[in-house]
Amino acid sequence: MKKEVSGMTYLVVAAHPDDEVLGAGATLAKLASEGNTVIACFLSGEVTARRYRPELAKLRKDIISSSRILGIKQVILGNFPNIQFNTIPHLAMVQFIEQVILDTEAEIIFTHHPSDLNNDHLHTSLACQAAIRLFQRKDGILPVKELLFMEIPSSTEWSLNKSVHPFTPNVYIETREEFLTKKLQALTEYSGVMRDYPHPRSQVAIKGLAAYRGAQAGMVYAESFESVFRREI
Repeated sequence: MKKEVSGMTYLVVAAHPDDEVLGAGATLAKLASEGNTVIACFLSGEVTARRYRPELAKLRKDIISSSRILGIKQVILGNFPNIQFNTIPHLAMVQFIEQVILDTEAEIIFTHHPSDLNNDHLHTSLACQAAIRLFQRKDGILPVKELLFMEIPSSTEWSLNKSVHPFTPNVYIETREEFLTKKLQALTEYSGVMRDYPHPRSQVAIKGLAAYRGAQAGMVYAESFESVFRREI
């Protein structure tokens, strides 16, 4: 049944907390400001293997603080083991994402690119690709309208296996400095994530990437995505 709400429902399915901001933070803030519903799902909600991860209670506060800055309405946390997604049955991850799609009635989904160096990103992407086909396998399901891959600084650019299709952006979303600023603010809420320049997760590098992606499409600042599935009626 179609929900009676204004705007669209956008879901970002990410492996870890902070991936949503790195990959689509400015876009999510912009979408939320326009009255759309934005939801974040993290398959590894505790990221236990993260080197600079704070205590769990602090991580939870970081997630909430960052989400508020971006206007994310709901956060869903999975408990899949950090940097061990390759040890989890594929079906378990697919079914988890399918249930999230059902519960949220998500219409447009952002997730990782399958060529990312990070193993968890790869398996998140594969599971998400399988999950969006749910409407073909089960009656009465709201079909997903679009699936977009996002780029994660310090991971996507390290796609060294050139036999795999690399991240190739074909969608550029203008974010303006207003939403780029929100992205940077949201990132600073995550303890231990940001680094000094020239690291890709530094404020200078992130702003530079936004300027580069913007210039590619005749904008000042933008985030880029690769749209791999789009359904229109």
